[in-house]
Amino acid sequence: MTVKKTGIRRNRRTRELILPFEAHAADQLAEARGEPRLLSKLRQQAWDTYAITPVPTLKDEAWRRTDIRRFPADKLSFESAVKSSSLVMDGGGEYATARLDLSPDLTPRLQTSPALEEQGVIMLPLSEAAHREPELLKQYLGKICPPSEGKFAALAAGMAIDGMLVVIPEDVHLDIPIQAQVTIGGQGQAYATRLVVVVKPNASGTVVCERRSSDELDQLYTGTVELFVEDGASLTFVDVQALGDKTWNFTHERASVGRDASCEWITAAVGSRLTKTFLDLDLKGEGAQGRVSGFFFALDGQHLDLDTQQNHLAPRTTSDLLYKGALRDNGRSVWQGMIYVAPGAQNTDGYQANRNLLLNGQARADSIPGLEILADDVRCTHGATAGQLDEDQLFYLMSRGLPRQTAEKLVIQGFFAEVMQRIPIEDLRQRFVKLIDGKL
Repeated sequence: MTVKKTGIRRNRRTRELILPFEAHAADQLAEARGEPRLLSKLRQQAWDTYAITPVPTLKDEAWRRTDIRRFPADKLSFESAVKSSSLVMDGGGEYATARLDLSPDLTPRLQTSPALEEQGVIMLPLSEAAHREPELLKQYLGKICPPSEGKFAALAAGMAIDGMLVVIPEDVHLDIPIQAQVTIGGQGQAYATRLVVVVKPNASGTVVCERRSSDELDQLYTGTVELFVEDGASLTFVDVQALGDKTWNFTHERASVGRDASCEWITAAVGSRLTKTFLDLDLKGEGAQGRVSGFFFALDGQHLDLDTQQNHLAPRTTSDLLYKGALRDNGRSVWQGMIYVAPGAQNTDGYQANRNLLLNGQARADSIPGLEILADDVRCTHGATAGQLDEDQLFYLMSRGLPRQTAEKLVIQGFFAEVMQRIPIEDLRQRFVKLIDGKL
């Protein structure tokens, strides 16, 4: 059985990218996996949306600063997603009590613990959840990140071979995180996943998702993340993007936060050739709180575009967003942030900030904060800065015997310290420090 690869064409007159896709490819994937009718139906609906959704161009406001006309779709295929190979997964962090490994070349591998099962926690690959928990998937899958979000959201929903469903039952509090790791290997590999996390009322937990791929290989990752934090619940979600330098990365991620609930969202973006991520925080219940903390590091040729939305949809909601980025050589970042306050969402407190450190004259950072306020009793502020290494700080360190390279490293680590302090798990903090050191 062969799954058709994505094709690539360009309009010779406009040079706009056209991505034709074989209509029967999704059906072939479903048949090869022996999927239940539920997933097959959702997959076909997603493909129908994909077929009528235009490819984003520089004319679209959200994509004005991110040009994907060089996207090498003719070199990419979802085909090996139904093959098997000897791809080996790395070991997981000691911080995780349960872990799911996802790869296009391997059957999902789940490592869990009896303690989770005793507490009624559900942690399953999507392919298995479709058989064991179909009602939960009907209730949550695609509800806040539907295929209509965009071309790549529809592609992810239509071609996702697998993903993860996590449900933490009411009044259950998990002290040790659970983890999903997505690993992509092989030249020309395209892969899509969907992640759904549900924290029931008055429950709490931490979920870590890490994506990585082979270096120096043309690859594609596309996916969706849906976080449901119900009334009185608390979720810490850590999202690590450490993809290879030639991987193209397109994701849509959204959290829905209920009454008196809280979501702590921590992101790291240090990999990929090009990344376009939409991150939405919907504060839907009165008293809901959300905090988004992230860092990114782009080197020569990397382009990272982060599009964030803080939606205050109920009274007495609070949001706090802080992104810090470092850029070197021809690395480029784009951050577009919006705080939206709905009519009637009084006593809202919203804040967003983006701080950028340019390590040389070729790096570029575009920061576009924004406010849309439709209530009259709110406090919403934003800010964005871009600067270079402080020569006075470097001189102080070098005058005490440190070589310039070491001094620069310490200053950069200090720049990211504010974000690192927000990470609740020591092992994860050390993991993030290593990611930054690797870029340096």
